[in-house]
Amino acid sequence: MKFTADRPGGAHVVRGYAPGLLRIGERDIVTSVIVSPATLIEPWRPRRMSEFTAADLDPAIALSPEVLLIGTGPRQVFPDAGVFAALHAARIGFEIMDTGAACRTYNVLVGEDRRVAAALLIE
Repeated sequence: MKFTADRPGGAHVVRGYAPGLLRIGERDIVTSVIVSPATLIEPWRPRRMSEFTAADLDPAIALSPEVLLIGTGPRQVFPDAGVFAALHAARIGFEIMDTGAACRTYNVLVGEDRRVAAALLIE
């Protein structure tokens, strides 16, 4: 599915998502990734929510986003309470959603020039 061909202000945007694949800009990515308008961190360690820990958020927290979107794969799955505690301690707003929804929401927030990051699990 194609989302957008635009790159607002040169920012990283998600141009497409399919199970097992992301297209960010002109790159096809097959591993979990953290993306912000200015930064692309790949590969990102966890591949599924059962592997996801609060320590995996350190690279995303270092970006100091206002909002962190966590894409949990093909279905919305909530992480353990330690993940919520780490984001709360860092004073970062967050949303947990399936990866497709996280990609779409990320693009909208980038278009609004928000300080957003997305941690996207690709199984």
